[in-house]
Amino acid sequence: MTEEIRAYNEAKSPERRAICDRLYDEVHAVLSEAEVKIWHGAPVWFLEGNPIVGYHNLKAGIRLLFWSGQSFSEPGLTPTGTFQAAEKTYKSVDEIDSADVRRWVAESRVVQWDYKNVIRNLGMSSCPAGS
Repeated sequence: MTEEIRAYNEAKSPERRAICDRLYDEVHAVLSEAEVKIWHGAPVWFLEGNPIVGYHNLKAGIRLLFWSGQSFSEPGLTPTGTFQAAEKTYKSVDEIDSADVRRWVAESRVVQWDYKNVIRNLGMSSCPAGS
């Protein structure tokens, strides 16, 4: 875990820090080769320049966000935003199902919309980058 991400997690309440630490461990176990950094104020994993998954603090809890999650075949995520993102929000570390998180993360490796080129191609990509 980088110092930036450690500082992000440590700045949370004890319960929320536990959620962040657990999510980091679960995501990083599957995407250990990915670039991970603080992006727009929260930890995000990138593959080939594309944001894949991240988590951040919301009033409702810690949100785990998958940029291409609406295209996943695995159930359990809630669509969010106007493109392909989907999320799961946690209020307690006990709500985290490791098997679910690892399945979503594994699918995020394969199902990737080409976000890094959205502006260049005006979002007209007709298929995920991993397809």
